[in-house]
Amino acid sequence: QVTLVESGGGLVQAGGSVRLSCAASGRSVSVLPMGWFRQAPGKEREFVAAFGWTGINTSYADSVKGRFTISRDSAKNTVYLQMNSLKPEDTAVYYCAAGSPRSTTYASRLREQYDYWGQGTQVTVSS
Repeated sequence: QVTLVESGGGLVQAGGSVRLSCAASGRSVSVLPMGWFRQAPGKEREFVAAFGWTGINTSYADSVKGRFTISRDSAKNTVYLQMNSLKPEDTAVYYCAAGSPRSTTYASRLREQYDYWGQGTQVTVSS
């Protein structure tokens, strides 16, 4: 069983930066494929960023490519999402997700590939 807890959300002005954290327990993030998703009001949850369990392969949604960076710190058992040049359309609840240990080296964009989810953290970008 893997438990994920997100933190770091809040209110930020357009053009600003925020770093989200996802603290994992139950398994090491060094063996987990990890992803970030987001859900805006009235919209479906959408893919943001991911890496396969080796951390080598990464993937980003076109809307965030070049602005967001996913990373992990195995010593802290935490995954991060660094978000720069934020836009009002980035406003959403951000969710961290983990797949089964060593299940794939592929950076999956599909929600069904992830077995564990955090509770989400709100990011609001004001114009």
